[in-house]
Amino acid sequence: MNKNFSFDLADTVEMKKPHACQTNNWEVMRVGADIRLKCMGCGHVVMMSRGDFTKRAKKVLTKANDPVNRKLAHYVAKEEIARPNFK
Repeated sequence: MNKNFSFDLADTVEMKKPHACQTNNWEVMRVGADIRLKCMGCGHVVMMSRGDFTKRAKKVLTKANDPVNRKLAHYVAKEEIARPNFK
């Protein structure tokens, strides 16, 4: 099954099955061939392949630069995310 939803760095996504802490919300910390996710309940970090992620993801809850989300406690602006300088 092919899902056509877009996600980006620092977005919050909902997964199909809950984590051990009973939370379905995950923050996208790395995007590439592998996806790194952080549990919004307990802070546990996992990495999975993009194929596994698209199978297990349900929907995007919040986008990173959406002005409505600036009021949330876990919001981090895209400009404030630490990125390495590769030149």
